[in-house]
Amino acid sequence: MSRTTARGFLDKYLALITTPLVAVALVGLWQLYIEVTGVSHFILPAPADVWAALTTQVTDPFIWREHVWTTFIETVMGLAIGVVIGVGSGFAIGKSRVLNLVLKPFLVLIQVTPKVALAPLFVLWFGFGESSKVALAALVCFFPLMVNTAFGIQSLPQGHNDMATSIGAGRAFRFLRVELPHTMAYILAGLEQAVVLATIGAIVGEYLGGDKGLGRYALNLQSNLQIDLLFGAIVLMALFGLVLYLAVTSLKRLLIPWHESVRVNSRPPQ
Repeated sequence: MSRTTARGFLDKYLALITTPLVAVALVGLWQLYIEVTGVSHFILPAPADVWAALTTQVTDPFIWREHVWTTFIETVMGLAIGVVIGVGSGFAIGKSRVLNLVLKPFLVLIQVTPKVALAPLFVLWFGFGESSKVALAALVCFFPLMVNTAFGIQSLPQGHNDMATSIGAGRAFRFLRVELPHTMAYILAGLEQAVVLATIGAIVGEYLGGDKGLGRYALNLQSNLQIDLLFGAIVLMALFGLVLYLAVTSLKRLLIPWHESVRVNSRPPQ
């Protein structure tokens, strides 16, 4: 195998090889720690117990219908609202110096305010149902979309504007054929962060109020001291967020296959 071929093989399959190896090593250290310290299973259950609990949870239709599906709906709806608000405000701020100076400080102030402090207010305003979780998810995920969109529109090369002006392009043409394609990579980069934040927002909202969802499910397990199931629920939440993140990265390859950030991963080594 030549050096170039070996490098190409590593670039393509390294993550697939190292990820399970690292996971096995971490589980081994986990089991070793339990055997050496003799820690109580109420504090740290054994990996085998967590695996058994996770298997039970994954095969339980009630958990999928009542908790996973609820969190999924809250996350997706919150993300959708965050995309509309974040991308819309990002375009407005990016194209208007006045709006940038007037609105951005308030948007930053909203972002730096701890969302855990706002969650009880959302429950008070929107109730214990899905609406309060959707609102919280939208609030926490709109900021990276706004910032990335504004940065993308502000980084539009002047040559693009000059070319559009020279052919007499109207506003619709400029937006659809010049501004949006250039900014799409920045929007999708913000979306990768937003989908993670929306998931966290929905689950935190469930912790603080509600009767279903993964966050509420984990809180019930903690109250009942079902620690092995609680660990399984944590793994389930992590996998839930990972699946949504991978969906966004796949969307990136679909919408901007021409962009350097996508092509660099599929380019053969030189």
